[in-house]
Amino acid sequence: MLSRARRERGRETWRRFRRHRQAILGLALIVLLTGSALLAPAIAPYDPDAQTDIVATRYQAPSVSHPMGTDRFGRDIFSRTLYGARISLSIGFLAILIAITLGTAIGAIAGFFGGRLDTALMRGVDLLLSFPRLVLLVVLVALFEPSIALVTLVLGLTGWMGVSRIVRGQVLTVREMEFVTAARVLGFGRTRILARHILPNVLTPVIVAATLGIGNTILAEAALSFLGLGVQPPTASWGNMVASGRDAMLDAWWITTFPGLAIVFTVMAFNLVGDGLRDALDPRRVA
Repeated sequence: MLSRARRERGRETWRRFRRHRQAILGLALIVLLTGSALLAPAIAPYDPDAQTDIVATRYQAPSVSHPMGTDRFGRDIFSRTLYGARISLSIGFLAILIAITLGTAIGAIAGFFGGRLDTALMRGVDLLLSFPRLVLLVVLVALFEPSIALVTLVLGLTGWMGVSRIVRGQVLTVREMEFVTAARVLGFGRTRILARHILPNVLTPVIVAATLGIGNTILAEAALSFLGLGVQPPTASWGNMVASGRDAMLDAWWITTFPGLAIVFTVMAFNLVGDGLRDALDPRRVA
C-alpha cells in the first residue's frame, strides 16, 4: 500500500510538472546541454585546445567551418563551448551536491536536537551569511592554486547556509507531528527517527533549492573564472572563455557572446525547472 501510494504521488507530481510549460522547456534545455556535454568528443569538430596557424586562423568570424568563430589563438569556439559545458556543468552539479549534503545535515541536526546546539549552529550560519559570497570565494581560492577540484570544493562549502536554514525550519515543524511522536513512544532511537521519519519528509524544499542552486553555482564559477581565479586556461570553461574575449569585444564579439549565451540559457533552464518543481511539489496547490 505504501509503495502504491508513493507511485500515485509520483504520477501526480509529474502531471503537475508537465502542466508547467516553461519548466518543460527548461528541462528540455538541460537535457540538450547535458547530452551535448557528454557527447562533446563526438560532436566537436575540432580539438578544443588545438592551435595551428595562429596568424591565419585567429579571430575568424562565424562561418560554415567555424560556426561560432575562433579566438585569438585560432581555437574553435564551438568546440570549446561544448567542452566548457562539461566543466561548468560538472562543477555546478558536484558543488551543489556538497552544499545540499552539508546544509541538510547541519539544518536537520540543529532543528531536531534544538537547545544550545541549535543556537550555536544557527549563529555560525548567520555569521557566514554576513560575508558576501563572491568576496569569500575570491579569498579562499586566492589562498591556494586554482584548480577544478578546489573551485568545486569552495563553491560547495560556501553554498550550504541557505539550505541549512530551510531544512531546520522544516524539521522544527515535522518533529512535532503525530507520526514522529508515535515513533518516540515505540522506543525508536533519535538517529533512526531523524533519518527514517523526519528527513524523507523535508526533502521537497531541498530538491527545489538544489535545482535553483545549480544555476547560481554555475554563475559563481563563471565569475571566478572571469576573474582568473577559477578554471585555468587552456582548459575551457564558459567563464574563462568570456574573459578571454573581453579585450576584443568590438572586433571579435563572438568570443564572449556564445559562451555568455550558454551561461544565460543554462541558468535560465535550471531556474525554470526549479520553479516548476516548486509548483508541482507544493501540496497546497489545486490540481
